[in-house]
Amino acid sequence: MAVNDQSKQASAQQGILKKRIRPRDAASLLIVDRSGGELRILMGKRHMKHVFMPGKFVFPGGRTEAADGRMMAIAELSEHDSSRLLSDMAGRPSIMRCRALALSAIRETYEEAGLFLGRKSQFSEVSHPDWAAFAERNVMPDLSVLRYFARAITPPGMPRRFDTRFFLAFREAVADSLPEQTGPSQELEELAWLSFAEALELDIPDITRIIIREAQGVLDANPSLDPGNAVIRYRVKYGRFVREVF
Repeated sequence: MAVNDQSKQASAQQGILKKRIRPRDAASLLIVDRSGGELRILMGKRHMKHVFMPGKFVFPGGRTEAADGRMMAIAELSEHDSSRLLSDMAGRPSIMRCRALALSAIRETYEEAGLFLGRKSQFSEVSHPDWAAFAERNVMPDLSVLRYFARAITPPGMPRRFDTRFFLAFREAVADSLPEQTGPSQELEELAWLSFAEALELDIPDITRIIIREAQGVLDANPSLDPGNAVIRYRVKYGRFVREVF
């Protein structure tokens, strides 16, 4: 076989492998500060060492672990949010996976931003090492404050692929925080509370820009974030993001 033919075959095989990467469950949290005259959201810059979206500004979030679903909570997701998560869940839908998605959004927010979402309550049983920090501070996660509003699946061909569910919550749900104003993972730098207009001016991925605008729309229509909003799903078809409502 000629060298050029071997090179072409290797490239083709590499392309097939990239397309076969299965998206992993992930969750991201947009925390909204409504204490001032203008709504502000928390964002941080991903470290340049990251393979996935280095140097981009994003919301706290990351991969969901199965153990997250076994973590106790002081209150559960609303019936509407649970049903929306279940109705569009690939693989084996379950309440445990719904809980894992919501709880991972809270855990990742602690890891990356040093914020503890929940309510003060003593407990000791934990299912993930990072939940130990919640137990130490007597903050039990509160899922009822989360509002599921969007989902986005990383396109094929990326070095990492995630099936990310996006949640909204108000800053009042933060029961405690680390004094250094960052998370122990130090994955996010330059954490800041930004207006929606300021956030849209940052170096952000296209999907992040889309999600920010969707969050604006949800808050305009439902400023108190009561359960019942529609959920927006984005996936790539024919090379572009397609918006679907369910």
